[in-house]
Amino acid sequence: MAVHLKHIILASLVAGSAIMTLAPIPAAARNDKEEYEACLKLTKREPEFAFESALAWRDQGGGFPARHCAAVALVEMKKFHIAASRLEKLAQDMRDAGSPLVITMLIQTANAWLLAEDYSRANAVATAALELQPNDVDLLIDRSRILAAAENYQDAFNDLDLAIRLDPTRVDALIYRAAAWRHLGNNDRAFEDADLALSLYPDQVDGLIERGIIYRLKGENDKARADWQRVLEITPNSQAGETARRNLEKMDVK
Repeated sequence: MAVHLKHIILASLVAGSAIMTLAPIPAAARNDKEEYEACLKLTKREPEFAFESALAWRDQGGGFPARHCAAVALVEMKKFHIAASRLEKLAQDMRDAGSPLVITMLIQTANAWLLAEDYSRANAVATAALELQPNDVDLLIDRSRILAAAENYQDAFNDLDLAIRLDPTRVDALIYRAAAWRHLGNNDRAFEDADLALSLYPDQVDGLIERGIIYRLKGENDKARADWQRVLEITPNSQAGETARRNLEKMDVK
């Protein structure tokens, strides 16, 4: 539903991995926690080298953290299918080991399958996570993005509607639901959601882009232009800024 969904997923997948601790730190000369953090940082700068380093660490007993870092490196290399397969196997092994971080790994797996554009597998993994943790707002939002990417807007809407009923303050859910309403042909309800989200967080760029699209569909070009120009003021060199710029250019085509 979001115009730059892939960039959001990639950022959340990699950023989310940076705050994980996948296993207790053993009493060993090497500080595995520091090695894990260093490996994740390296995936951003030199993912190929980080991948090789993570495999070597795995072979030396690095366990779940080493395997996870290798998968993140593959994501950074845009080898999404391979990364998703590795993450899925890692999630299963963590589940078998009784790890409390299975949910986190499952949603990272689902996001990786989404990046790989394998929507059925992404949906299956996200659904498995929700079966373990029903009515989790974050999981519902994540699955809605997968459903929307597969153009299943009604089921995406259903997940978002439940997420908002569970937490009416979730601005991201409101913006995604606005997009779902729009794709389902109800621009008035789409505008209500986008406008409410922006009343809670006026400079949320995804909300500004979405409301601009709705204004454009309603024929209110000046208001659409104002929303997209505001995005350019906030973040001109981002993917959101590029989306706003493209929308403005299209609107100016006679």
